[in-house]
Amino acid sequence: MEEYAKEQVLKKEDGTVAYVLDGRLHSWDGPALRFPKELKQKDEYYIYGIHYTKEQWDDMRKNREGLPFYKQSGTKIRN
Repeated sequence: MEEYAKEQVLKKEDGTVAYVLDGRLHSWDGPALRFPKELKQKDEYYIYGIHYTKEQWDDMRKNREGLPFYKQSGTKIRN
């Protein structure tokens, strides 16, 4: 049976929350890196470990595009 990537929610003592999938920051549901308001730092958006602006993330989420080309189901690499 095939194993699925492991999802984790990591929390630091300062209140920072990181959403990790298979060892990389990732979240389709919102920022993958959330900071507490006291730190006055903007949340960061990641898909499969790649950093995006909020606008880029919104566009990708609408289209559900985010996999690198070599991981997309329709792509076949031939030698």
